[in-house]
This record gives sequence, C-alpha cells and structure tokens, in this order.
Amino acid sequence: MSEYIIEMLGITKDFPGIRANDNITLQLRRGEIHALLGENGAGKSTLMSILFGLYQAEKGQIRKDGKQVQVNNPNDANALGIGMVHQHFKLVHNFTVLENIVLGVETTSHGVLKMDQAREKVMSLSKRYGLLIDPDALIEDITVGMQQRVEILKMLYRDNEILIFDEPTAVLTPQEIEELMRIMRGLAQEGKSLLFITHKLAEIMAVADRCTVLRKGRYVGTVDVQDSSPAQLAEMMVGRKVDFNINKQPATPGAPALEVRKLTVDGRGGKKAVDRVSFTVRKGEIVCVAGIDGNGQSELVYALTGLIPSQGDILLNGQPIEKLHIRRRNDLGLSHIPEDRHKHGLVLDYDLQQNLSLKRYYTGQMQRHGFIRFDAVREYARKLIAQYDIRSGQGEDTPVRSMSGGNQQKAIVAREIDIAPEVLIAVQPTRGLDVGAMLYIHEQLVRVRDEGKAVLLISLELDEVFQLADRILVIYEGRMVAEMDAKTATPQELGLYMAGSKKEDRHRG
Repeated sequence: MSEYIIEMLGITKDFPGIRANDNITLQLRRGEIHALLGENGAGKSTLMSILFGLYQAEKGQIRKDGKQVQVNNPNDANALGIGMVHQHFKLVHNFTVLENIVLGVETTSHGVLKMDQAREKVMSLSKRYGLLIDPDALIEDITVGMQQRVEILKMLYRDNEILIFDEPTAVLTPQEIEELMRIMRGLAQEGKSLLFITHKLAEIMAVADRCTVLRKGRYVGTVDVQDSSPAQLAEMMVGRKVDFNINKQPATPGAPALEVRKLTVDGRGGKKAVDRVSFTVRKGEIVCVAGIDGNGQSELVYALTGLIPSQGDILLNGQPIEKLHIRRRNDLGLSHIPEDRHKHGLVLDYDLQQNLSLKRYYTGQMQRHGFIRFDAVREYARKLIAQYDIRSGQGEDTPVRSMSGGNQQKAIVAREIDIAPEVLIAVQPTRGLDVGAMLYIHEQLVRVRDEGKAVLLISLELDEVFQLADRILVIYEGRMVAEMDAKTATPQELGLYMAGSKKEDRHRG
C-alpha cells in the first residue's frame, strides 16, 4: 500500500490571464494534518478545488492509494472519500441543520423522505466527535461557528476519509478556533487525513504535522512543522524575511471625531442588541471594540453606518448623523470596511474597477453631466491595484467574484481608505489575509491614525487588538462593560471582560 492516501502530481491550472497552479506536487499521508500555506492568490484554494472536482487541471494527475483517479466533479470526490469545507460555506439558510447535512444523500422509501435514520446517524456522529448541534435549528439562526460544525458533519455523514478545510478559522472567534483545533486533532487520531488551508502561522504550529508552501502558483517546499518556525514559514511564503512588529508611535489624540451617546438597537425577542452604548473616538487614535462574536458588534456598526435604524445620538465631527442616509454619512467622512465582504463590501458580478469606484463614481472626478468617465474609472482602479498589490488575472477588468477572498478584501480596504475618511470603521479588516497582506493593512490603519483621522476597529483577534489599539472597549451582551488602556491591559483581563466574568463598576464613556 502507498505511503500516501492522496497525491497530486505536477498539477497545472490556467485561468484567463493567469496560471493559478504551475506544476504543483502535494502528498498527503494517512492520519496526518497537512497544512497548505501561501499568500492570497498563491493557488491554494484552486489546488483544493481541483482535488474536490470543482475544477479540472490542464496537466498532472491525482492518485488515491497509489492508483491514478479521475475527479470530474464533487460526486466523484465524495465517491473517493474526499470532502471539503469551503471558505464560504455551502449551506441552504432556510433549511434546518439536519436537512443541510443529508442534502444530496437523502434516504427515501417510495419517494418519501426518511429522516429518522439520518437523525440517529447525525446525532451519533455529533456525540462521537464533540460536534454538538441542534438538528432542528435553521441555518440562518445559528452562529458561524455552528455553521462550520454542520459543514464538518456533512463530510463525516458521507463517510469521507480525506477532509479539506479551506480557511476554516477565517470567520471564527478565538474560542471557536481552539474548539476547531481540538476537533481536527480528534479526526486525525480517528484515522482521517486532513488538508488544512490557512494563512495563520500560529495555527499551523499548533495543529499541523507537515506544511506545504506555495508562492505565486508554484511549489516552494514541504517541511515538518516540529522542525520549523513561524519566521521560516513566513519567509518561504513571501520570499523575504518578515518583521511581525508594526512601527507604531504613541497616539496623540485630538478633538472628538465620532461621538456615540446612549445608542440603542432593537434585537430579536424584545431584547436590545445594543443597549445604551456611549463612547468617543478622537482624531489621531485607534479605538478597538473587542468582544466574542454575537455580542452586538455587528448591530453597533450597522447603526453607525446607517444600515439599520437606531435610537440615540451619533455625531461626526460634532454634526448629528443618526438621521442621515448612508451616502450622506459617507460624504461627510465616514468609511466602512464591513465584516461580510460579499454581502456588504462588494458587488460580486461587477468587475474590479467598478467595485473600486463605488464611493467615487458620482463625483466630479469620475462623471461629467451625469455620464461616467470610464477612462477616469480605469485610471483610478489601476492606481489602487498597484498601490495595494491587488492580484487579479485580468487587471481592472477582472470579475470580482473570480478573485481570491484575500484580494477581494484588499480591494475593499483600498477603496475605503483612499477616500481619506474622517472616521474609518474597520470590522475584521484582515480576515482571510496572509501575513504579508495583514501587516500591510495594519500599517495602513496606523497611517490613517497618524494623519490625524479616527479609526474604530472591531476585531475578534486578540493579537490584532493589542497590536493596533490605543484604547480598548469591551462589548458584552450589547453593553460596553470596560474601557482599557492598550498599553496596560493584559489578554487575561481582556478575556474575562469578553466572557462577562468581570465588569467595571463604572464604564467611562
């Protein structure tokens, strides 16, 4: 029997204007967790999509247990025991958890759906692997972390033995990430073989046995993780030594730029999603709202940006904006990097230049007498593509839907920062970004601060909070429960506030 359960040998894949995979070899051993590391657009997701049958390679072959196989579609992959959790989950939101898990492999008798056996098998798998779920909950009502458990159970329900995780931690809280790592180790101990696409070096060091590195579509090398270091992996990934520290001088806060007073947002079931929240963000500082996902951060941002109604006062440079529509808030200097790049950040069926010009197309720079100046749009897009290193196969004409998640994120960051906002609201701005892009975005946020503008950062990543914040506000169940100086705060203290186990006697607005 072959040492490797899966081998991808000499894989080459072309898209219009770009070679996504160039003669790549990847070999997965039985029962190992094998990480696949690379910058945004390095070809990781493309390679895994070929293994799962979503794409066909121009050259190369796939072997299972030493024998060459054809994977023409995901059904072929499932038949070979290959399952995949995609970066953007493939779930039907108005179906239940159980319905999503069995979708496509339903048990029927005389045309009638039989769910009892399915429920029994799902609950047995759930208990065995510690993937606790409510089988009758609707997908739209459960957290992102729970949705990921559903995706994993979908693979296990189909008896898959090769499990592909594409950026599995990009949308998870620190607690959910720890839980996922535990689950992955358990799966490997059960004899499953895992392929794990990630940008996060700490996660590779924590859970992977070996790591294969890709750079610009080419194979760089495979290393044993225990014999490696984050610095070595980062250098393999970007082709140069990486300095993980941001050059950040102490803040010199000025006048208030954003003032929030007794802001309240109604939630479900009569509860308040945001409950009488007050705080100030001054010019020349980065204030971070930290908290476990689902404690009102999203509703707070939606209210500030005008996406949902709220009660209370919102002042931008002293001017009330709570009754103004979204474009007017933007024109007054409010910018927003949203948490969901597909839902609120991009028009996926537009090309890159159209998306980059969404905040400017109606200005004198890009239109004359009501007609868009397409030459100005193209020139502006090319400037941002070069400045922010946005990688796209067809340049400014690339359909945004076809770009990697990290490059989609870079496009949003470029658009929102380039309009020189008075207040930049950045929600999970480095989610799904590789270490090089992440450091670049961090530098841009610090630059915005140093130019005398205000930054409100909402992040679930404690490393990011401590790297960037000048002040930290902690949100728990819709209320601000603490305000901390980032220089003196500790991760342990912050974690207690985030979990609701510690509350300040009086929160300073």
